[in-house]
Amino acid sequence: MSVVYVLLPVAVLLAAAGVAAFIWAVRHGQFDDLDTPGIRVLHDDEDLPEADE
Repeated sequence: MSVVYVLLPVAVLLAAAGVAAFIWAVRHGQFDDLDTPGIRVLHDDEDLPEADE
């Protein structure tokens, strides 16, 4: 039973840290554009220098 006195506060602290990290990410725009990075991979980069053989 004494292990509950340790694990419960640790679990609450970890949950609070997760919620704080999520709120920070939302406020700093980490979830603003979820579609463009996946599409950007499909475009060819024409500005790359050609390798000399």
